[in-house]
Amino acid sequence: MSDRNPKDVVEELLQRSEAGDDTVLDELVAEDMVNHAAGPQGRAGLRLILSIIDADLGPVVAEQHHLIGEGDLVVQHLTLRGTHRGSTMPLLAGTPVSGRPTTWTFIHIWRVAEGMIVEHWACRDDMALLAQVRS
Repeated sequence: MSDRNPKDVVEELLQRSEAGDDTVLDELVAEDMVNHAAGPQGRAGLRLILSIIDADLGPVVAEQHHLIGEGDLVVQHLTLRGTHRGSTMPLLAGTPVSGRPTTWTFIHIWRVAEGMIVEHWACRDDMALLAQVRS
């Protein structure tokens, strides 16, 4: 059992991901994490989602605006900045690569149990991202 604060776990996930630490998901995300935001499930699914985002919009830089924790839930408001260099994610399917700079804003809700992220929800500003790459 971990006595780690859930907010600290999510902050560490962001910091280590930004630093290029390939082990962070193995150490902080449960193998069977439930992704309520749809798409691939579990740690492997999150790894796939992040690699697709990096392929399509990377390299991305995250700017965290807010990190709020209450009990086992952590709310994270952030913006990813990158360049549209691929359209493999379902959201961008069929969109010609524009090479334009992008900003994509998210609100994530993470549930942490025993020091591991076990559930995830997200709200994304997909319309703004589409407008940027299609303009």
